[in-house]
Amino acid sequence: MKKTLLIGLYLCSSSLFWSQIQKLNDLKINEIQVIGSHNSYKKAILPEVYSYLSKKDSLNFLPRIQYEHIAIPKQLDLGLRNLEIDVYADSKGGKYAHPKILDLVQTTQPFDPEGKMKKPGYKMIHITDIDYQTWYYTLEDCLKDLKKWSDAHPDHDPIFVTLEPKDGEKNRFGTEPEHYTSKLFDDLDNELKKYLGKNKIITPDDIRGSYKTLNEAVLNKNWPKVKDAKGKFLFVLDNNGDNRDLYIKGHPSLKGRMIFTNSAPGTPESAVLFMNDPGPKISELVMQGYIIRTRADADTMEARNEDYSRFEKAKESGAQVITTDYYLPSRLFKSNYKISFDDNSYERKNPVNGGK
Repeated sequence: MKKTLLIGLYLCSSSLFWSQIQKLNDLKINEIQVIGSHNSYKKAILPEVYSYLSKKDSLNFLPRIQYEHIAIPKQLDLGLRNLEIDVYADSKGGKYAHPKILDLVQTTQPFDPEGKMKKPGYKMIHITDIDYQTWYYTLEDCLKDLKKWSDAHPDHDPIFVTLEPKDGEKNRFGTEPEHYTSKLFDDLDNELKKYLGKNKIITPDDIRGSYKTLNEAVLNKNWPKVKDAKGKFLFVLDNNGDNRDLYIKGHPSLKGRMIFTNSAPGTPESAVLFMNDPGPKISELVMQGYIIRTRADADTMEARNEDYSRFEKAKESGAQVITTDYYLPSRLFKSNYKISFDDNSYERKNPVNGGK
């Protein structure tokens, strides 16, 4: 009798699980809500480096970057469905091969023992010379790992990936990042196609279809269903200034591009938007058809205070992508703060536009 009851309970729960999966499969990718990581590649600053910098940190900036992540494939294994990657251009190679802080601090852990930073290509770093600890020295290696994981899990739900092209002025150590050009953005597109594969990427062309502009397609909810986007990635450029405009230049409605842009609602290229502070405006845009990325926490503040109010607003807003540094509790300071949905998952039906 007990065995029969257990089998019945198992079949019931299994049936419920597959029913929930099926419900998600039949939703469009703008009708779901996922949790993912912020600066997904980042390792913790080495203790000896952190100790040295803290003595110079009169503005108390350092605690804001005191976070870390597990390896990206392990994040995906957990169920996270958003990643964020910073990319520095390094067309000649070697520009970031020696973090300047290493001239001031003796560390026990070697930097780039295989010399990957000396080769030309896009590099993955948070803050040059200071916060340089990373799971991947190169974008190439990261993309290869994403393809390997995806090939091993061909039925995975779509994964959103933010790419932030990092450049700007010289830092206090005199390092000035290489500035992006049209060619460097073309090369970035080609890097995605070469190491991940165009067949694994949801492109602006895919969404625009026969509509005149990408924005028109979005307002007509021309996103694919989850079941039709299995095994794929959707990339978004995290920039709303000159680099975004440079990426768009010559590609109206992002024609031929691999990456969506953070463009203002109503502009021809607008499809995916970044709104770091969750609020009612997000819900309005979600209902119009846009995909929105927001944040559950920032600068370690919510985690230190175990404050979930921002996360609650993010969930209620209907933003399809919610990022966090704390899908697991911090190991760098005492806190139980951990972000997930109520059933300990990282993906669910969107509460605003996902229907009943």
